[in-house]
Amino acid sequence: MRMVALFLVLILTPIYSPAQNLTETAIPRETATKATYLVLYRPGPAWLTGKSVMEQPLKEHGKYMLSLYIKGSMKLAGPLTDNAGGAVLLEVSNEAEAKEIVTNDPAVKSGVFVYEMHPWKLQPWETFAKKAKGAAQ
Repeated sequence: MRMVALFLVLILTPIYSPAQNLTETAIPRETATKATYLVLYRPGPAWLTGKSVMEQPLKEHGKYMLSLYIKGSMKLAGPLTDNAGGAVLLEVSNEAEAKEIVTNDPAVKSGVFVYEMHPWKLQPWETFAKKAKGAAQ
């Protein structure tokens, strides 16, 4: 009888243990809906004329972008290869947070960049593609 009880304990323990929620713990669910913003940076009044985007004084801007990426607010960013500035994809709580991020950017504060910001609805293209493939078969 003791062996049967021990066997049941060993088998049922993993089912009722906190490890059951390991997936939920390892991959936290997003509780709040995030808003997406596309920010276009253009040369501002402090832009060094005749210099490429890579030659502009953007060291602090780069550090700032990295901190936003680590925080999770910035998803994609980089210079435009035609030296017209740069672009950033923000995923934040609301427009006020996006505006605060952009206005606190060292490159905006210093005048190297001016910006335009647009709310952006990203389409679920992967879902559309799967549906299209399914309909074609």
